[in-house]
Amino acid sequence: MKVTQARMFKVDLPLRNPFEVSFGVIKFKRTIILELTDSEGNHGYAECSAFDVPFYNEEFRDGAWELLDKQLLPKVVGHEIDHPDDTEELFSYVRRNKMSKSCVNCALWDLYAQEQGLPLYKAVGGNKEKVEVGVSIGVQASPAKLVEVVRGYLDTGYHRIKMKIKPGADYEYIKAVRDEFPDAMLMADANSAYRLKDLPMLKKLDDLNLIMIEQPLEPGDLVDHARLQSELKTAVCLDESVTSLDDAHKMVELGSGRIINIKVARVGGLTAAKQIQAYARDHGLDCWCGGMLDSGVARAENIAAATLPGYTLPNDIAASTRYYDRDIIKPTVELDGTYVDAPQTPGMGFEIDWDNMKRFTVASTTLK
Repeated sequence: MKVTQARMFKVDLPLRNPFEVSFGVIKFKRTIILELTDSEGNHGYAECSAFDVPFYNEEFRDGAWELLDKQLLPKVVGHEIDHPDDTEELFSYVRRNKMSKSCVNCALWDLYAQEQGLPLYKAVGGNKEKVEVGVSIGVQASPAKLVEVVRGYLDTGYHRIKMKIKPGADYEYIKAVRDEFPDAMLMADANSAYRLKDLPMLKKLDDLNLIMIEQPLEPGDLVDHARLQSELKTAVCLDESVTSLDDAHKMVELGSGRIINIKVARVGGLTAAKQIQAYARDHGLDCWCGGMLDSGVARAENIAAATLPGYTLPNDIAASTRYYDRDIIKPTVELDGTYVDAPQTPGMGFEIDWDNMKRFTVASTTLK
């Protein structure tokens, strides 16, 4: 495929409700949407999921914009790309910056799927027509408020509930939910808010029958997570600590956890996500697909990834209305019971809602 043009849009998408995690409160998803056009007139879309400040990893929106504009996109625009997997070698000279690389890789996968006449999920090797989903809930003001919010999502149809925790808003909060919903599929996500000195509190979570504790310790850490997993009955799930296939190898060797949250954006795109899920499946690790408060563009890519055979647990792919009054795709992502359907049309299966894109775009640029 010959890429003839790239357009980037800085988009400030307002959340329906502020989303609190261990490191702050998020009111807007300030993101980048990429459009690649090929010589046949097809348009491939992707999202750079980096936030506006680098609290999740080293990337942030303005930095990603410059990297895409000055380094990554000039390697693609005006060039013949045989396959989306080629971006791994093409961008190998750029260290880390996986979300920026993912943006280009996923847009090329969208183009490639259209070229092949396949839905994106089939193009990447998925084998499920629908994926089971859960919901992620930010830190709440009190245990009672958390119970109320969880009740609403269980009533809506979400099967798995992930609750953000932080010191001072952890055990008592999760215990209140477990007491109210003894059979619910629950997990806690710490976003690296704890250290090994917090082991006594983390061990208390063993009493609550959680399916996992996600990323309790520092980003990038594998050694202390191995120590923690050896002390816990509950499975440790790694997020920020697994950014590559090599990290997954080390996780298995050290015993740093039993589950991986494979975020497409965090690992560098659909190509890398495929590699990690295949390795995890072969080594007995469960996987699921997490999100980054994504717009519908990245959500479409996450749906495709979650259809891969190595994704075995409910995913963080909520309906569009979970986060946004107005998403930037049409149709929007909707629940089908406890599942989300994988689109069956060629490419990512959603169109851009250009009215909303224009409403929320604060800057744009074109490379030809």
